Amino acid sequence: MNGKDISEYDVIIIGAGAAGMMCAAKAGQRGRRVWLVDHAAKLAEKIRISGGGRCNFTNIHAGPGAYLSQNRHFCKSALKSYTARDFIELVDRHGIAWHEKKLGQLFCKDSAEQIINMLVDECRGAGVELDMGVDVGRITFEDGMYHLETSHGAATCRSLVIATGGLSIPKLGATPFGYRVAQQFDINIIPTRAGLVPLTFTGAVLDHCRGLSGISVDARVMAGKTGFDEGFLFTHRGISGPSVLQISSYWQTGTDIQVDLAPGRDVAAFLKTRKTETPKQDAANVLGDTLPGRLASAILAEMKLTGRIVELPDKALNRVGERVNRWRMRPSGHEGYRTAEVTLGGIDTNELSSKTMEAKAQPGLYFIGEVVDVTGHLGGYNFQWAWSSAVAAGKAV
Repeated sequence: MNGKDISEYDVIIIGAGAAGMMCAAKAGQRGRRVWLVDHAAKLAEKIRISGGGRCNFTNIHAGPGAYLSQNRHFCKSALKSYTARDFIELVDRHGIAWHEKKLGQLFCKDSAEQIINMLVDECRGAGVELDMGVDVGRITFEDGMYHLETSHGAATCRSLVIATGGLSIPKLGATPFGYRVAQQFDINIIPTRAGLVPLTFTGAVLDHCRGLSGISVDARVMAGKTGFDEGFLFTHRGISGPSVLQISSYWQTGTDIQVDLAPGRDVAAFLKTRKTETPKQDAANVLGDTLPGRLASAILAEMKLTGRIVELPDKALNRVGERVNRWRMRPSGHEGYRTAEVTLGGIDTNELSSKTMEAKAQPGLYFIGEVVDVTGHLGGYNFQWAWSSAVAAGKAV
C-alpha cells in the first residue's frame, strides 16, 4: 500500500475472481485508480479448476432464458451490453485457442490458466493494483466515501465493488462476506442454496444407486415441467451428471423428480416387439440393447423379473417400460456447497440497477457475479454472467 497511512482509490474491488478481475480491468481502462483485493492466497482458483481445467468460459447461447432469478428480466441489460461474442473477441485478441463442445459450450484448447493470465494482463495494462491475501475488516461510509480497514492498511474509495462470489466450494475460499456487506447496508438477500449439485438419496434408492455407481447414460431428468437431456451418472451417494446438476437448481426439497433413462424410445413397445421377434432371448439381454447391461439387470432384478422375454407377460413389460421411461423418485437432499458449482439466491436484484449493478439506496456500492441473485445453467452461462455484470459495473464506477 505504498507505505501511506491511508491509501486513496477511485475504486476498490473485493474479490479477484472472474467478475472482480473483469470489472477492475474495465474500470482501470477508464482511467480509474483501482485496487483489487482478495483474501485468498492463490488467484482465481474457481477459474483454474473449471471445465476440467480448460475453463468453459462462455456459451454462445447465453441469454435470459438460461438464468434463474427472482426477477428473470434483471439480467437482460447486462447480457445484451456485453455478449458472449464480445468475450470471444477478447479471448481471440489474446491469442487463446478455443473450441466448441456440445450445446454451445466454449472451452480453452489448452488450459484455464490462459483465461487467468489474460485477465491479469488486462488488469496490469489498465494500471490496476492487485493484492492477494488481503483481509478486509470494518467498512464504513461517510461523506460519499467508503473507508476500509484491511490487513494491508486503511484505504478509501468512492466506488466499492463486491465480487466475492457465493458459498459454493468453500475449500476454494468461498465465504459469506458479500452477504454480510449487503446486510450492513440494509440490502435484502434472497435466501441462498446450493445449485448445480449432485442429488442424494437414502434407503432402497441409495442402495440401487450404489450398486450401479459409475454407470452413465444419456437421460432426461424432470422437476415439474422443467427438464434437461444430458448425461446421467449413478454415484455412491445418489445421482449426478449434467442432467442432474441442471435439474438440481429447479428441484425443491420434498418433491419428486422423474427420469427417462431411454429418451426417445418407448421401452415397453420395444420389449413387446422383441418378444415377438426374438422370443427365446433372455429378458436382461433384450433390455441391455437399450441400457447398459448392469443397469438392465439391476432393474429387472429389482422388479423380480427373470427368464426369457417370451415368458414375461405384456403387463410386466409395461411395468418395465414405466420404470425406464418414467422413473419417479424423491431425493433426500443434495451434496451441498461442498460440491455445488454455484449458489442460488443472493443479493436481491430489486435492490440493484440492472444497467450498472449499483445499489439503488446506497450510492457507490456495487455487487457483481455470483453474489447476485442471478444463476445460470451449466455450461459457461455463469462465467458469461460474471463478464457481463462486471463490465456493466466497470463502465459505471
